[in-house]
Amino acid sequence: MGHGGVPRRAQAYDGELGAAVARAQEGDETAFAVAYRLVQPGLLGYLRGIVGDDAEDVASDAWLEIARDLGRFRGDGAGFRGWTATIARHRALDHLRRQKVRPRSAGVEPELLDLPGPHSTHEQAFESMSTEHALGLVRELPRDQAEAVLLRVVVGLDGPAAARVLGKRPGAVRTAAYRGLKGLARRLGVEAPSDNGATNRGVTDGTPRTLGESN
Repeated sequence: MGHGGVPRRAQAYDGELGAAVARAQEGDETAFAVAYRLVQPGLLGYLRGIVGDDAEDVASDAWLEIARDLGRFRGDGAGFRGWTATIARHRALDHLRRQKVRPRSAGVEPELLDLPGPHSTHEQAFESMSTEHALGLVRELPRDQAEAVLLRVVVGLDGPAAARVLGKRPGAVRTAAYRGLKGLARRLGVEAPSDNGATNRGVTDGTPRTLGESN
């Protein structure tokens, strides 16, 4: 776990991302491409969990808005991830309203995640979020749980940032993320912790252990 409850992988590239965004705001197109490369995998994974196969189209719409409004953004790399996630979520909800459908559920694939050994825990479900299998399982969760898990694990936001994207209290997002992960652990045959165990392990306090990257 990184400092301040930020997943290590997210923390590792937030400095590079912040610098790229600052240069992009000055008109550096190469820097904007760097920012896109760093943010797009997580953003696309998040959108796949909401709109399924339409994720790339929704992401394209989101990036058009991101590019248009880039000059208005103020913040660092972590803030940029939250800002782009908010825009992507709005575009996804607009898409769902136009389609008049709920987020799509994906059938469970016959082969689930390759989790090692009898000592697997719910944290390994976290670490496996990069797979399409896992995203399919996330889409089967209730909407609030699915979004909380996706924002925490796939996009890599901390608890308060995820709460801002969803327009909810941090405590509500922490609870939804914990319940979603517990449900995923059951589906994956992984032993889920008790509420006390989750608090001790940093789940209910809004500090995920890892950040999965969507393919």
